[in-house]
Amino acid sequence: MTDSSFSLAPEHWERLAAARLAYTDTVSPYYDETLQEVTRRACTSGSIGKADIGALLMSKRLRADTPWAAELMALADTDVRRATAAATTAARDTTLSLGAAAQAGRAALAHLPGFRTGDALASAVLTAAAPERMAIYDRRAHSGLHTLGITLSHGPGRYSRYIETIDQLLAAAPVPIRTWAPRNMDTALYWMTA
Repeated sequence: MTDSSFSLAPEHWERLAAARLAYTDTVSPYYDETLQEVTRRACTSGSIGKADIGALLMSKRLRADTPWAAELMALADTDVRRATAAATTAARDTTLSLGAAAQAGRAALAHLPGFRTGDALASAVLTAAAPERMAIYDRRAHSGLHTLGITLSHGPGRYSRYIETIDQLLAAAPVPIRTWAPRNMDTALYWMTA
């Protein structure tokens, strides 16, 4: 991906802004309460436990009746918190670029059941851990990037590339989009394909 990928046409920026506005006008202002509550607890504890992961599952509307969920529940919460504490530390590390922080945070979660493949749940955990730096990934946000003409491969390291892309988009964006948090960008991308 080159920097020219982020020279979006004015109509693309307008579409992003309209999608964000449509999202905030349509989605309940209470939708992110679960994410915000997990964020508050992660801020205090420096880690995220199984109960918080369960809450994030509900907020992402992911299925919990899968083998990985049973495997995760069979782990001691202290082991889960050890992994999420490392992920939290990495995601919050301001000495790392956002992409490197995302990569390190994602890697810290990779051995936990439910986090070995896919980025949806891992991105929710990392966003709860560092909401001012991370964003939630899902297939609709991925499609939103594609709608803008930005290609994001599904290969290994996708989450860090996604965060780098959001960071570069925000840096290149006109005001007021430039002032958005990464979470605002992910919701706009998500809503573009609604």
